[in-house]
Amino acid sequence: MTDKARPAARARLPVDAPPAARARLPVDAPPAARARLPVDADRTALARLPLDAQLVALREVLARNEILSEVVRRAARLGLPGWYVTAGCVFQTVWNVVTGRQPTRGIRDYDLFYHDASDLSWDAEDAVIRRGREVFAGLPAEVEIRNEARVHLWYEAKFGVPCAPYPSSEAAIDSFAATTCCVGVRAGDGGGPWRVYAPHGLADVFGLVLRPNPVLAPREVYEAKAARWRDVWPELRVLEWGGGGALDG
Repeated sequence: MTDKARPAARARLPVDAPPAARARLPVDAPPAARARLPVDADRTALARLPLDAQLVALREVLARNEILSEVVRRAARLGLPGWYVTAGCVFQTVWNVVTGRQPTRGIRDYDLFYHDASDLSWDAEDAVIRRGREVFAGLPAEVEIRNEARVHLWYEAKFGVPCAPYPSSEAAIDSFAATTCCVGVRAGDGGGPWRVYAPHGLADVFGLVLRPNPVLAPREVYEAKAARWRDVWPELRVLEWGGGGALDG
């Protein structure tokens, strides 16, 4: 088997980012927050919710993708260090639900990141991938498992630019070509509530705003992804590379 790359870059949080957005957060909220939660409201209303209410909305939205929920449930059985289900299967589920589409529409696969620096060999990662095939057998979707501690070993050969070793799965999630994509979820310890890592918050995810993350992945990667995604979700507001306005549709 050959290694498959991920859009990679190291992102730094804005200094004014809310502390809650920097942490892995439980998605449960007090009953009062649940009572006022407009899960089926328009996406602008969801994007403007307080962060605690957005976390509740995120959990309820993601629950509508039964495949995603099952991937998270089964992934916990693997016991992988620092694991998250992340990337398109998360933010594209949100895009689908808030635009009234089927929750799984346009989702190519389900990415499972973990971070294990104790053995950087391909054989060790491949052993985890083979275990995953057994755990995820029968699901009507592909689950792609990658040890993010190994990315620096093959990224430059694949993409032509060096990638520093990731110290954690969170660092790898920080690296996606668009900030909107930087969301990961996992089951809580001991069957507790889901945990969420969202270093750039959730407003853009709910609002269908695609914002570049120009740290490592080059401009052409961002623009290619944006064009492909807007074919499926034409409501996307794609911001220009370099901080300009929205690209014309």
